[in-house]
Order: sequence, then C-alpha cells, then structure tokens
Amino acid sequence: MFVIGLTGGIGTGKSEVSRLLNELGAEIIEADKVAHEAYEPGTPGWREVVEAFGEGVLDADGRIDRKALGGIVFGDEEARERLNAIVHPIVRRLLEERIAELERQGTSVAVIEVPLLVEAIKQQSRWTQMLDEIWVVTTPEEQAVARVRARSGLDESAIRARIGSQATEEERAEFADAVIDNGGSLEGLRREVTNLWRERAPHN
Repeated sequence: MFVIGLTGGIGTGKSEVSRLLNELGAEIIEADKVAHEAYEPGTPGWREVVEAFGEGVLDADGRIDRKALGGIVFGDEEARERLNAIVHPIVRRLLEERIAELERQGTSVAVIEVPLLVEAIKQQSRWTQMLDEIWVVTTPEEQAVARVRARSGLDESAIRARIGSQATEEERAEFADAVIDNGGSLEGLRREVTNLWRERAPHN
C-alpha cells in the first residue's frame, strides 16, 4: 500500500485536497480525528494532558476542551512542545493501526492528513517510516487568513498567531516530495491534484 502524508498550514485547504484525492480513489485518514481518541476521558493521554495543563482544560463533561487547550499552547512554544510530546506518539501508534487495517482490506493508496506533520517528524523521525511520500499544500497567507476567518470567526491577530506557531512554508518544503499550490481556483486545484495522482500514486 502506498501511503501519502498530506500536510500544510492552517487555511491552506488540506481538507479540499483530501476530498479530491478521495474522489480519485484514496482512502483518507484524518489525524485530527484520531487525535481526539488520544485523549478520550480516562485514557493515559487524557491523564497526561490534565497533569500537564491542569483541570482548567476540561469541559463540564470531563473531556479535554480543545479551545481551552489551544488557547494555552498556541502562544507558548514550551507548552506546545509539552503537548506534542504527549499526543504525537499516541497518535502515531493509532495511525499505524489504521494503516495496517486498510492494508488488510486491500487498499492501494491511503492519505493521512496531518496538519502538524513536519513538527511531529522533527520531534520523532519515526513518523516518516509509515509514509512513502509527503505532499504539502500551500496558499498565500492572506488567502489562508481569509479562509480561516470565514469558517471560524477568529479575529485576524489570533489566526496569524496560529500560523506563526506552525512550521514555516520553507520548513515544510524541506520534507516535501510534492507541493500543491492552492492559491487559485478549485478547477485549477483539481487539475493539479489529478496530475499528481497520475504521476506519483501507484495504480492497480
């Protein structure tokens, strides 16, 4: 099975690229959804997050409040690294289980959408062992800000702070086997993704 790691900054359009790849035949695994499992109430990840950041990150039901946690880590590099050190190894193990399951089912191509893939690789290079290629989605920062603002309601300064807390375009490019420019139209993006798929993904 051929496994693509798909990454890019906030607002670059990773989900749209995933949707197009799914239309072309890839199975999609969203690391963000898997990450929710990493700190479900009562799990070791949940306990470690609460120990590290306090009960203020819990909602009324005792679940991790991702907005509260995000408010702590986005402006604090040390806190962000502490959270990543807890969550990334658990997420990687869960993703490896998903990949093994898809392989048993006879899947040809899987795409793992991982927003913080480069950050995870820098922390532990084992992430690259589960991937055949890394595809990076890029878009001009102004477009990324506008997209995030439209869907989230966050103000511009908060969005730019989140962009600034992530790996830079240059850092992502160092790891990229392919770069997808999502600064134009949807049709242009569809053509680019389709061409990449035909050129790089193996087909049965």
